[in-house]
Parts: sequence; C-alpha cells; structure tokens
Amino acid sequence: MCGIVGAISDRNVLPMLLAGLARLEYRGYDSSGVALASGAAAFERIRVAGRVADLSALAAGHSGTRGIAHTRWATHGVPSERNAHPHLGGDSIMVVHNGIIENHQSLRAALTTRGYVFTSDTDTEVIAHLIHAELQTQGDLLRAVQAALPQLHGAYAIGVLAQGDDERLICARRGSPLVLGLGFGEQYFASDIAALLPLTQRVIYLEEGELADVRRDAIQLYDAAGQPTERAARTIDVQPDAAELGQYRHYMQKEIFEQPTALASTLARALELGCVPATFGPTAEAVFQAAPAVRIVACGSSYHAGLVARYWIEEWTGLPVSVEIASEYRYRSSVEQDGTLVVAISQSGETADLLAAARSARERGKVQLLALCNVPHSTLTREADLLFLTQAGLEIGVASTKAFTTQLAALFVLGVALAGARQSLPAPRLAELIDWLPRLPALARDVLALEPQLEAWAHELSHDHNALFLGRHTLFPIALEGALKLKEIAYIHAEGYAGGELKHGPLALVDETMPVIVCAGADAVPDKLASNLREVMARGGRVYLLAEPGCEALADGTHRTVLLPQAAGPLAALTMTLPLQLLAYHTACRKGTDVDKPRNLAKSVTVE
Repeated sequence: MCGIVGAISDRNVLPMLLAGLARLEYRGYDSSGVALASGAAAFERIRVAGRVADLSALAAGHSGTRGIAHTRWATHGVPSERNAHPHLGGDSIMVVHNGIIENHQSLRAALTTRGYVFTSDTDTEVIAHLIHAELQTQGDLLRAVQAALPQLHGAYAIGVLAQGDDERLICARRGSPLVLGLGFGEQYFASDIAALLPLTQRVIYLEEGELADVRRDAIQLYDAAGQPTERAARTIDVQPDAAELGQYRHYMQKEIFEQPTALASTLARALELGCVPATFGPTAEAVFQAAPAVRIVACGSSYHAGLVARYWIEEWTGLPVSVEIASEYRYRSSVEQDGTLVVAISQSGETADLLAAARSARERGKVQLLALCNVPHSTLTREADLLFLTQAGLEIGVASTKAFTTQLAALFVLGVALAGARQSLPAPRLAELIDWLPRLPALARDVLALEPQLEAWAHELSHDHNALFLGRHTLFPIALEGALKLKEIAYIHAEGYAGGELKHGPLALVDETMPVIVCAGADAVPDKLASNLREVMARGGRVYLLAEPGCEALADGTHRTVLLPQAAGPLAALTMTLPLQLLAYHTACRKGTDVDKPRNLAKSVTVE
C-alpha cells in the first residue's frame, strides 16, 4: 500500500522520482523519502514525515544519476522521519519496500546478534541489513539480493540501491506489484504504471517471485528459481494526461464526472458482441452452462457491487449466488462444488486479500475463476480462467467511484450472459435487459446534472456526526456504498441498512439529529419503503429522499427530496450510486477534509 519509484540514467533522476511519487501518493501519504547516488559518491538520503510536496521542497538542489523513492502508508511504526523509507542497511545498502515481512522480528533478532543496529520500527529495515549481510559473503549485489529474498516470509516489492555500484539498481516482487519501464539510456521501475506515464509507455510486469537487474541500457530478468529469463515489453495505451487534474478541484470529482465515458467504454465490446458468454472468454459458454453455483469474492466497494449482482444473477438464472468478503472467505472451511463459477472482483487486480481468496477457492474444488478487473496484466487477470476488463481508466482518488460503477456494469453483463448461456429467460426479456445498457451513459450524465441540489444537501450534512442510509432490493447494497463513501472522505459515522431492518435495532438511533438518506427505486418495492420513511419521520428523523420517477408519493413529509430525471429499471443501482458519490464529495469539501487522500486509507490494498 506504499508507492515505489526507481530510476537509473546519465541525467539527474530526482525530478522523475519526485514526479512519480506525486502520481503514486494515493497509495500512501504519511511520509516519503528518496535516496540518490552518482558514481561511487556517498548516498544522499532525504526523508520527511509528510507529503511528497514537503519532500520536494526539502530535496531541492540535490541530484543523482540513480535513485529510489517511496511514499508510505504505515504498517510497522508510526509515521515519522525515522520510519520513512528508504532504509539504510549497514553502510552501503538502501531499500524501499511495499508489503509486510511476517518474520521480521526473528530476522531482526538474528541480525542484532551479528552487530546490526536498528534505527526504525519498520519491518523493511531488516531487508536492508539482510542484503548488506549477504553482500559481505556474496561480493555482488545481485547475488546478495538473491540470497536474501528466500529468507523473507510475507509479501514484498522492493527497490535496492548500493553505494559504489553505479551500474545498476535491483528490484524484486512477491505478493506486491512492480512494473519496469523501458527508456532510452535510462530505465525505471514503480509499483504502479501511473508513476511511469510521463517517462515511457513501454513496460514489463514483473511476475511473482521475479527479480530484475536494472541498468541504464538494459534490464535482465531472473525467475523465482534465480535463472535468467526474458519477456517482451508491452506498450500501454494509458495517456500521460490521464493522471492530470484538469479543470476539476479534486481527482474524485474528476472521476465522478468521467463515469458516463467509463461506462460507455466498459460496455462497448459487450454490446458489440450482444452480451454473449464469449465476452468473458472462449470457454465461457461451456463454463456458464455447467456452473452449479456462483461464488463472488471481493473487498470494500467491490463487495457491495457483488451484493447487487446477487439480485440480478439469482433472478435471471435461478443459480444460487453467495457473496463473500475476501478477507473472511479464506479462513472459512467451506467446500466448493466442482464447476462453481468464482467471480473475483478487484479494481487493481493486486488486492492481497482478494488474491488469497481466489487461490483458496481453487484449493477447495475444481472451480472456474472469472476475474473482473480494471488493470490488464495484473496478478488476478493472469491467474484467472475467464476475464472481463472494465474500462474505468486510471482512478487516483482513494474512494472508488468510476471503478465501482464499471464493476456494476460488468456484473450486469455477466448476469445477462449467464442467462443467455443457460436459456433461463425468454428471449424478449433477455433482449429487454440488453436494451437498457446503451442508455446507461446518457442516464448517468442526466443524474450528474443534479450536482447543485446534492451540494445543498451537503451543506446541511456537513454539520452532522452520524447518518443512516436505507434502501431495498438492489438499492440496499447501494445504501451500504453511500454510507461507506461518507465515512471514507467526510469522516462522518454512517451505516447502511435494508429498509426492513430499520425496526430491528437502528430505529433506536433516530431523532431530530439523525439524517436518514433513503434510496427509492420504482422497481425496488417502494410501497414497503414508504412505511420505513413514516417510521423515521414519526420519530423526528430528517429524511433526505433520492427517488426515481414513480416514487413521488414518498416525498410527502420528507426534509429534502431530489427526483432523478428518469427511472433506470434494472440499472437503478448504477444511477442511484452517482448522487450518493456527489453527496459524499461535497460534504467532505464543506468539512475541509482531504478528499483524494483520506486519513488512514490507501488506494491499493496490497497487504493483509
């Protein structure tokens, strides 16, 4: 959950390292640092307990022709300069690290007995000292790193800089992502493509357990067994300006308004093919026909997307669908039926809990793994049997917006494709569902035009300390998602509930100080929701109603009501998500929080 950048060149690499860190700051932002070297000269290490902007100011005037840099999300040790990366091993090794070393305490004890002095509370420092110790016997940086890595238990992506070895950098990964960038007379590596966009579009993704010897004119890969290996570079089509803020105040706002385009891009191939099973791969039709059940595993917002999909898939196919929190699934002792379709949902394809759950599913039965992911060539997409790539594009704001709605769109296509393969719906009904999809981008644009009304709501909510969100049917998971957004970026305690659960406990919280945000869809049992609203208003609660046409009667007696421009039928979960994103965004702006980088959170959760 930290950002790593490394570069080696004949020119000063500091500007490219700092620019890369700025693009990766969404991965961690409680401290940052950089180590530079030129020739055989001594290291320059600059670290701050603060943001990349603070590091840039402190590093002004420094230079080096090779270097490594890091922006941190703390796991071991409080945010401080002493715990900031890079960490020094002995007197000649610098290391940056993303991940968790599970046996760091035993390694620390062993290294201490050998005379190494630890100056931080991190697990990373043991890597630096261990490489230094191995260098004393191996005599070569590459061999020293290769000897040290098998001793590390856990997950890592590392970059290594050695004083006096002016020809190379070393990087390696296991369990955390790392990508190499190829330039002309200079080479780079980073934990995310975003850091490399201004420098190159030619990349090589490191595979699990691989190591790279990075030199100015070449990169040599080594596999998990330590043997040289080769792999052709890929040209990525993400444009450098994808990471630019443009006219928007925050990345989250930019990404909210990019959703109509992202949805259109995500649906383009599926609509071209007619939402047939082949959208997910050449073997998908046979897999879909034979599947006895569907198991969805995901984390966070992706989990909420899975909860929505359960309604769709069960209704359209009759298949039993279970939705699992990935971090819990792997520790249960369930057995999968052979042929079960396991749908793994991840924006990054590198989420540690999700990858562990997907691998665990394979151990429990002869399952078919379908990856639903936004990042091509990620670990998840490489391990899956079937694949649907969402086309959300680069998402920098920590709170998921367009990644979430494109996941919903992809899951809708999955439900339709399953129904088509299994012939579980009449042809006219199947065609009706598909016909909704081309309308989705325009429906999204119309809902986003409601921003001024949501901003007015936000002015009131910014003074509250708690909130409840209610929904029924597919809008129940959207209530969960709306509450999550408000928690993430506005720091307001919020909970989402199914409307029928209100009287089973949460109603005790309702009084005149409790705002209750209600999502009402024309197809989401509005008559039942009406009684829930009356229960809230009878106890003085302030009801903020988001309603589709057809639900106008629910507005009587509410504190505030916003009517969506059109009813979206089975796609109501998607269109209802957008005003909740805007509400959370503007509430956070009113409160003055850091919208794109909320406290204690990071974008890519690559540690358990």
